[in-house]
Amino acid sequence: MFDNLSERLERSFKILKGEGKITEINVAETLKDVRKALLDADVNYKVAKNFTDTVKEKALGQNVLTAVKPSQLMVKIVHDELTQLMGGETAEINIDARPAVILMSGLQGSGKTTFSGKLARMLKTKKNRKPLLVACDVYRPAAIEQLRVLAEQIEVPMYCELDSKDPIEIAQHAIQEAKAKGYDLVIVDTAGRLAVDEQMMNEIAAIKKAINPDEILFVVDSMTGQDAVNTAKEFNERLDFNGVVLTKLDGDTRGGAALSIRSVVNKPIKFVGTGEKLEAIDQFHPARMADRILGMGDIVSLVERAQEQYDEEEAKRLQKKIAKNQFDFNDFLSQIAQIKKMGNLKDLASMIPGVGKAIKDIDIDDNAFKSIEAIIYSMTPAERSNPEILNGSRRTRIAKGSGTTIQEVNRLLKQFDQTRKMMKMVTSSKMGKMMPKMKK
Repeated sequence: MFDNLSERLERSFKILKGEGKITEINVAETLKDVRKALLDADVNYKVAKNFTDTVKEKALGQNVLTAVKPSQLMVKIVHDELTQLMGGETAEINIDARPAVILMSGLQGSGKTTFSGKLARMLKTKKNRKPLLVACDVYRPAAIEQLRVLAEQIEVPMYCELDSKDPIEIAQHAIQEAKAKGYDLVIVDTAGRLAVDEQMMNEIAAIKKAINPDEILFVVDSMTGQDAVNTAKEFNERLDFNGVVLTKLDGDTRGGAALSIRSVVNKPIKFVGTGEKLEAIDQFHPARMADRILGMGDIVSLVERAQEQYDEEEAKRLQKKIAKNQFDFNDFLSQIAQIKKMGNLKDLASMIPGVGKAIKDIDIDDNAFKSIEAIIYSMTPAERSNPEILNGSRRTRIAKGSGTTIQEVNRLLKQFDQTRKMMKMVTSSKMGKMMPKMKK
């Protein structure tokens, strides 16, 4: 996501490198390149023009401080304007009511049904809500089954009426069901078409009128570029939705929709989908996205994802084992599982400042842990708990059982041993620093 735009913007700023001050000539040259980069990223022409005009006005009105180079100042101005372009502040979802009703809208194939499941899971785990998923796509039988499967995976109830072809009645009955059974959140998945048509628009407008939702979200596939912006415009005219959801931001998207949609429909982007897994959903933060576009990484989001998987009791247990040099392959497996839950590996790596650019041409496979897991699962319980007993014959058996080579098994054992020693050193060092304080 945004890799090409990030590279082009970095190249644009180089025009100002080495310049002693900002002038109308060097700013014009830089912003001409910036505008071309935005247009190539499929940003709406008017949006790109207004953006560069605003940046130019602000840049020429700035006196460059001695400690700040012109290129650094330009990066800051562009960062601030990118943040404003995408909404400025982080927009919250309105779910104060009990039950709160969320109506999902969008074209077929945009990812509405999958996102409904992701949102239910997120609000269940983070906000402690009790969601009910509602299947109102009565035209596509696979949609009902897909929602049922998602509901089972996240352990959330799902409401549907297989004999009914009236989505308005289904939605109304589902809300009654939620009130009767104590569900405090209702997420209504609606039908979509391959293109905007009058029948679909009339139907979803009628559902909106009948159930009066607290929040209407428009779900759009970010890979459709400017078409996404045009579709958003048409849906907004009929529904006056509250926010936008951009799906498939982990794909080969140029990012133009994310940069244009807020300005064109004047509605905030509230969530982004960053992968196929049910955990791959993030609240949209304009400033953090601007950081990533300009190659600054996104450490805050990375830390938040890590904290979501953090288990305090498990951490204490591990710390004790590490201190006693008892960290074993069972613990190693649980750590791998936590990393995998955090999301796409390349996406995680790109959140570290400077790493995104370095790995843009490297294919980081999400199955990178598969061979490691295969080796560990080929060990007996005793071998996992006591890696010291892994002699030559055992290693040969493990290599055969895991479909790997003896060299790969030896490499993993060597890396594991080094990791264990390093972890023990870090833990001992921390304990050593704490001891004097405890004596006081």
